[in-house]
Amino acid sequence: MLTLRDVLAAHDRIKHETHKTPVMTSGTVDRMTQCNVFFKCENFQRAGAFKFRGAFNAVSQLSNDEKRRGVITHSSGNHAQALALASSILGVKAVVVMPRNSSRVKVDATKGYGAEVVLCEPTLESRTETAQKLIDEHGYVMIHPYNNTRVIAGAGTAALELIQEVGPLDYVLAPVGGGGLLSGTAIATKGLCPRAKVIGAEPKNADDAYRSFKTRTLHPSVNPRTIADGLRTSLGDITFEIILEKVDDIVTVSETDIHAAMRILWERMKLVVEPSAAVPLAALLTIRDQIKGQRTGVILSGGNVDMDAFFQGYSETIAKE
Repeated sequence: MLTLRDVLAAHDRIKHETHKTPVMTSGTVDRMTQCNVFFKCENFQRAGAFKFRGAFNAVSQLSNDEKRRGVITHSSGNHAQALALASSILGVKAVVVMPRNSSRVKVDATKGYGAEVVLCEPTLESRTETAQKLIDEHGYVMIHPYNNTRVIAGAGTAALELIQEVGPLDYVLAPVGGGGLLSGTAIATKGLCPRAKVIGAEPKNADDAYRSFKTRTLHPSVNPRTIADGLRTSLGDITFEIILEKVDDIVTVSETDIHAAMRILWERMKLVVEPSAAVPLAALLTIRDQIKGQRTGVILSGGNVDMDAFFQGYSETIAKE
């Protein structure tokens, strides 16, 4: 099992390449929640999300032979871009298997960071089979998006920095999809603040982690429909074990809740975050009565919003003038 020592070692390893992202507060949010809320803004991280922390930590620890062989992953979003950038910095070839229906913005960004992109069918089976075929052919090293201890330790450095900056916290909330960020957050938080509560936040429309946590049996995510696209994945066996041991609860929120939280962050704090990053604020608003007055940390996981549809509305308005 990973410990705080692993997260501290990861932080020493990656601190010269990652951004020490800002911690921000909002009087409006504090009044709404009746808490002192501290937001760790990973939307300002390199490649736009916390994922760069884990990707760089993982690739930097490969042997010379593994670096020579190159790395591979399957991802439709932030891990794809993070691994591409980390590998480029370290001079390692990166191949990313992405579903054909991935947003053009994310595919272009992954290529822009230097990775080779291989498209596959939009199913988990196709992603894993395509990646495995390439591993068998070329000997690439798999860097899993979340079910990888080095990735988890790197992800935990966001919570580590948060607590080191603001001091002890009573609660820390983080989104949960595959569980890498929540696992790392729990390890760092419990290591530094043993009495703190760690809460996972998940869409109701993609509640496999919630069901897995409550039943203590791993449930897969099956084609969930949620705007929080970064949280559609299933937990891994490694992340599930850590979550069962160190996470205190998982809270689910509606699509309306997510939209409202995202709007608060955009309008009140001027923070461009993706829907997945707004989920923990939505969860905090849901449980605010039970944690009133507590010092609370929230991990804003990323800010990679597909802006094409957003600006399309403006373009259509301009065209009518």
